[in-house]
Amino acid sequence: MTQIFAHRGYSAAFAENTMSAFVAAEKSGADGLELDVQLTKDGEVVVIHDEKVDRTTSGKGYVKNLTFNEVRKLNANKKGSKKEPIPSLIEVLEWMQTNQLICNIELKNGIFPYEGMEEKVIHLIRKYNLSDRIIISSFNHYSIVLSYRMAPEIETAPLFNEQIYMPWVYAQSIRAKGIHPKLASITDKIIKDAIENGVAVRPYTVNKDTDMHRLFKINCTSIITDDPVKAIKIKKEYETRP
Repeated sequence: MTQIFAHRGYSAAFAENTMSAFVAAEKSGADGLELDVQLTKDGEVVVIHDEKVDRTTSGKGYVKNLTFNEVRKLNANKKGSKKEPIPSLIEVLEWMQTNQLICNIELKNGIFPYEGMEEKVIHLIRKYNLSDRIIISSFNHYSIVLSYRMAPEIETAPLFNEQIYMPWVYAQSIRAKGIHPKLASITDKIIKDAIENGVAVRPYTVNKDTDMHRLFKINCTSIITDDPVKAIKIKKEYETRP
């Protein structure tokens, strides 16, 4: 059955990429999480989507220009009443020791190359013995290949916005076990062909009921959604069918 990955945690109801959103995703019954990582000025791996802290936090400026301590002082729940820090990747991986979730770590190194990011992320994944529960993805496919070469035991998956011809062939050529395409760029036939060729398909970001129905119907590998609660509810309709 199709797995459900909570996009930046249960971000439809909680501040994205916060521990509250991740804990809520686990409680909802999601199979996995999707989160994004950047590096601070002093080289700590932190969980935040944008290169700048402006949109999601109380602060201003680029993550890469702020130290870990400066980043930790910001409130990542600026619309809510409860203050939430930006998590470190260490914090998330430590918490993952208490559950069985899969985690898709997206390396946000398409704009800034973040020297050494792959090594740092892989070191932490291995330190917490989570190699079999992590998928590393990125729009920077050079980074994906580098990650695979450093850690062939950790699954990789390229992200892309555009339609690629026979994407499973491309995935296999870079030793990736999955693809994470933009939902609008992928047809049912491409999804089925990729899966038949042994490549997992996890489209993003799947939030509409009609899209969820479409993907559950064809047994897509996984969906990445802001609303795991809605996705689980719709998925149950398919589990009960003969």
